[in-house]
Amino acid sequence: MNKIVQITPRDMVAVALQPLAAGEAVSYGAGEVTPLSDIPMGHKVALRDIAKGEPVIKYGFPIGEATEDIPKGGHVHSHNLHTLLSGAHDYEYHPTHPALEKREAVTFMGYPRKVGRPGIRNELWIIPTVGCVNDIAKALAEKAQRFVGGSVEGVYAFTHPYGCSQMGGDQENTRQALANLCSHPNAGGVLLLGLGCENSGVDQIMPHIDAYDPARLRTLISQQVEDEQEAAMALIAELAEHMKQDVRVPCPADQLVVGLKCGGSDGLSGITANPTIGVFSDLLGAMGGTTILTEVPEMFGAETILMDRCADEALFGKTVRLINDFKEYFESYHMPVYENPSPGNKAGGITTLEDKALGCTQKSGSGPVKGVLKYGEKVANPGLNLLSAPGNDLVASTALAVSGAQLVLFSTGRGTPFGCPVPTVKIASNTPLAEKKKNWIDFDAGRLLTGMSLDDLGRDLMDLVLAVAGGQPTRNEINGFHDLAIFKQGVTL
Repeated sequence: MNKIVQITPRDMVAVALQPLAAGEAVSYGAGEVTPLSDIPMGHKVALRDIAKGEPVIKYGFPIGEATEDIPKGGHVHSHNLHTLLSGAHDYEYHPTHPALEKREAVTFMGYPRKVGRPGIRNELWIIPTVGCVNDIAKALAEKAQRFVGGSVEGVYAFTHPYGCSQMGGDQENTRQALANLCSHPNAGGVLLLGLGCENSGVDQIMPHIDAYDPARLRTLISQQVEDEQEAAMALIAELAEHMKQDVRVPCPADQLVVGLKCGGSDGLSGITANPTIGVFSDLLGAMGGTTILTEVPEMFGAETILMDRCADEALFGKTVRLINDFKEYFESYHMPVYENPSPGNKAGGITTLEDKALGCTQKSGSGPVKGVLKYGEKVANPGLNLLSAPGNDLVASTALAVSGAQLVLFSTGRGTPFGCPVPTVKIASNTPLAEKKKNWIDFDAGRLLTGMSLDDLGRDLMDLVLAVAGGQPTRNEINGFHDLAIFKQGVTL
């Protein structure tokens, strides 16, 4: 196994695939370098002298500029490398016209729906319209566990603190997010549970539901009944009885919508886990399926790559607005657009937002961008879509589910246990993490470093996705972790 990797021939730095000792020469494809100090796994070592102010190249693109002279063999990190990012930009469209060779769609065992795509789960969801009824929803979910079994695969309450005391865009986001979950294919039955005096109650949310099967949705306004739990349990019983008729049947993979997300990234995420997801994205896209890439702030620094892959100039324009609107959102709160890599990211070897973004966007594969979605907008176009949402793990993953993803692929170099409203497949960037946190991790992409090819890893991931779509539980499901987080931007009354 090589100890370092130069990702592209243009790169001035290599990434340590294991801890490097000072003074011990290591070789790579184009030569040899001797680290001048100990280099942790995932961190960068200079392959040549780099002058102060010179752009530092990784992934074939600048990831920042040197803040001091860096000698060959030097550790390149936050002490001597700074971002080149700034505010909103004017962009030019230089289409690359990528294309994916069509493949015959394989099948998965899913639940066909009368309206919309098939579900990969048949769960009963209790969705509060407002945080005031959260505890009622949780109590109902606990009582309703007696209905779980057979085709009723789970009963979950998705609580949140919103639905009232919101204004403008936040209120609309909450209404649309909850409405989309009411018609999500993974929900075989939904109880929309309201209070009665909130801003975003049942009557306000129902018009936001574009299409749904009335047999799978019930509503209850708690203030209008004497015993809300008794009334709700009667409705839940009706939904569960209807769901018992559902059976899994073969469904074509072109009906799959898969969200792409990373969190707790390290210096290996852009080398192993994210490119593996990229191979999967291309495979699914070639079959006519759909993937959604989000966390817009983590596109900053790599956005032109995505822009040039837009299928047409109209999509290019939407992508420019997607990027610049998020930068302006940061600046409206007097926050720097580049203050993104977390302490965990930095400990794992990621230095700047460009460094993170160029690794992050590897998840998109090589296919064309076929759609650009606003927050809360349902996906319509097969292929790769870009979605407006922040980088926060649970907020972004929830946004993917709200836009129609039946499952989320989540790469990580540090590890995380959470789950969003849909199955959340955790993909480790390195084998030590996969072996240490077997109770969190579903897939080990670190095998790329021990001889498995990227194409084979991508196909292996496709097999896992089809198995999960067919009912195999993810670690977050086994652990019972299902959470919801709606994007909030403005004031609270």
